[in-house]
Amino acid sequence: MKYQGSCHCGAVAYEVEGDIQGVIMCNCSMCHRKGAPLWFVPRKNLRINRGEGALQDYLFNKHHIQHRFCPTCGIHTHGEATDPKGNLMAAINLRCLEGVDLEKLTITPYDGRSK
Repeated sequence: MKYQGSCHCGAVAYEVEGDIQGVIMCNCSMCHRKGAPLWFVPRKNLRINRGEGALQDYLFNKHHIQHRFCPTCGIHTHGEATDPKGNLMAAINLRCLEGVDLEKLTITPYDGRSK
């Protein structure tokens, strides 16, 4: 399935393809504050349609994950990193996708605080 997503102001818009599975809610210092349920997909499944050049990155801790956000409205749309096997991945903020009912999804806690 293909989903449309954006930041709050619409300066960043994207589409992501796949079946929403394996959703996590991380408790690391960043994710806890964002409150974003994350869906991981291969980076090739994410296409930025508008605002890619405007996206800003925030790096912290081990600097492995690019936490990407809109500089205008501040909304975190997704993150980018490589998985342990070296594959490029994107962590999609499900709250930015149109038509996704979070109450119908199984969201698994992830203890990122201890990592």
